[in-house]
Amino acid sequence: MSGPVKRRYDSSRRQEQARENRRRILAAAHELFVTRGYGRTTIADVAAEAGVAPETVYSAFKNKPALLHRAWDVAVGGDDRDVPLLERPEVRALFAEPDLRTRLTAFAVFNTATMRRTARLHLAVRGAAASDVAAAAMLAEIDRQRLVSMAEHARAAAATGQLAVAEDECRDVLWSTTDGTLWHRLVECRGWPDERYSAWLGRLWVSSLVG
Repeated sequence: MSGPVKRRYDSSRRQEQARENRRRILAAAHELFVTRGYGRTTIADVAAEAGVAPETVYSAFKNKPALLHRAWDVAVGGDDRDVPLLERPEVRALFAEPDLRTRLTAFAVFNTATMRRTARLHLAVRGAAASDVAAAAMLAEIDRQRLVSMAEHARAAAATGQLAVAEDECRDVLWSTTDGTLWHRLVECRGWPDERYSAWLGRLWVSSLVG
């Protein structure tokens, strides 16, 4: 005679709760890093803003530098999927566009949306870098990753045969105009709508790089 059937443990609800906690923690960290400053924000502050215990934050992210790193990745990608930016469909679609003028114009629109998510956090990291070792390391990593990304865009642009400048010049122009500074000054300081900014950036790239 068989005994009672044991119910299989269903961890899906617990896993979803953990994912929701991570999303809330990352949103809280982003907001506090931007508004209060990275150096002045503690794990306890993030936990209180997210409505979780500090132990939950430590369990999910170990420490504040790791939390900053993940908050940046999510801001860049726009979601918490572990998919590098260069491998995302919207970026692959840019590389697939054969006309370089059209590609750069579309890239300006894409970059403007990225700046909307990342520029304030980038400025916060930059502001903390002078006095915080972790922030300085993060800033260097952000700039390194962006240089790698812009090198890929420049390489793809050169492959079209339509680039009017050297590939390394294209890389450096793109890298210098995509760190959020221009977006912050023109959109947030001067009040330009994102649409105006993206159109201007596209014209700048086309006139500088295509001729």
